[in-house]
Amino acid sequence: MKTFLKVLVGLLIFGLSISVAQTPEPVYGGSVNIAITAEPPGWDPTVSTSQEIARVMYHNVYEGLVRFKENGEIVPALAESWEVSDDALSWTFKIREGIKFHDGSDLTLEDIVAKFNRAKDPDSGHVHTKYFTAIETIEAGEGNTVTFTLNKPSSSLLFNLARPDSIIYPAALQESQASTPIGTGPFMFDEYIEGSEVRLIKNPDYYMAGVPYLDAVNFKIMPDPDTRFAALQSGDINLIGTSLPPEQFLQLDSLAGLKGTSGSATTEITVGMNESRAPFNNKLVRQAITYAIDKEAIVNGAMFGLGTVIGSHMSPSEPYYIDLSQQYSYNPEKARELLAEAGYPDGFTIKFELPEPYNIERRSGQVVAQQLAEVGITVDLSVVDWGTWINRIYLGHDYDMTIIGHSEPKDIGVYGNPDYYFQYNNPAVTALLDAVELELVPENQTAIYQAVAKILANDAVNVWLFSPPYLVAVSDNLYGFWQNQPTPSIDATEIYQVQ
Repeated sequence: MKTFLKVLVGLLIFGLSISVAQTPEPVYGGSVNIAITAEPPGWDPTVSTSQEIARVMYHNVYEGLVRFKENGEIVPALAESWEVSDDALSWTFKIREGIKFHDGSDLTLEDIVAKFNRAKDPDSGHVHTKYFTAIETIEAGEGNTVTFTLNKPSSSLLFNLARPDSIIYPAALQESQASTPIGTGPFMFDEYIEGSEVRLIKNPDYYMAGVPYLDAVNFKIMPDPDTRFAALQSGDINLIGTSLPPEQFLQLDSLAGLKGTSGSATTEITVGMNESRAPFNNKLVRQAITYAIDKEAIVNGAMFGLGTVIGSHMSPSEPYYIDLSQQYSYNPEKARELLAEAGYPDGFTIKFELPEPYNIERRSGQVVAQQLAEVGITVDLSVVDWGTWINRIYLGHDYDMTIIGHSEPKDIGVYGNPDYYFQYNNPAVTALLDAVELELVPENQTAIYQAVAKILANDAVNVWLFSPPYLVAVSDNLYGFWQNQPTPSIDATEIYQVQ
């Protein structure tokens, strides 16, 4: 059955790639409706780790100095070029002339300086100040330039400047971004209908010639996957760009008026264990849980074969990936032995909470619960709404075990933060993550990241189930959408619709 599914998927992807390659010339005008799974908990990606914000706002409304392209390449955005000193301690960015914010005000060098002074300030409320700790000063210079002076080399600086965390808005309007987002992107925030949709309209003053093509983009909040798919078939929405169930993707080839693509993504479906409480503070227990889970069965059963089993916090699309999927091959007998050795010969009871809007995580979690029961672990399974998951589990660390897809690229660095919701604290990992920032040779960076991945796997910090592909379902007259996900974003800049 597994071989058949792989062949079927290969044929589908081959056929779909041919149809997408035969694209017509772009046309202007019209609007599209795009389904998203969960309500964004705000609009500013610098104050929340929720990727639901970035999916709507990144490079649609907000931009940074540089950005990711669909293939993962980092290219100019608000900065048209940059230079790096020989010692890698000075980075000078040439800023484009004449860029305006959506409120009509000019983008100034002072806006950029203020943004990154805030970003590196641990008391500012910026959620990822760790990305900017190497920045000593930011100064405006002649020729419309901004220079970052570093206190130490930072191999991730350019990557971090491409993240949603590095978007820029008017310095004087920081507080108002929560209700009225103002960026420089190809679309402007128009209206939010609570719990229903986010409406964006074309920016007539966008600095990039020729785009966007659309007059408007509406992001429809649709948690239920069957409702989303029915709306796509009826024409009420035009694109599903997140959390598409694999069985729906496999139907697309037989449905008139629809098409689909399968591309790369940076997502790891992760069973998180709270190491601040028993029994998860016991490494033997975490290893037992990992041995008890048949990841291949989950990929085949819950994902119809669409996914790659992984063994650490890395996705195969990332350049430093190392395959550790066989370190804990499915072995329920070994799991029982480790539980007995850890002092739990009769097992124990845990709470396992699944995030309500995410169908893939929920179905995977249900299989995990069944498999744990087979080795004597009683699972109290429940589904929690997204707001509760963010506030109580992610921010409050009040949980036993949970599951979520970690979609942010190059996010293995979270394991250097002992206050992250896993509550994992290993000084050796922190030291390696600090060292990789000082390493400017790519091959050496890869070696360090892979060393970190091996430690995480050995410590069985979490159970990393699989990395899913990026599946898109779309009306067959829609073009220019991202077919890969180098960062969570449904970038509408180049989307157009042919009538």
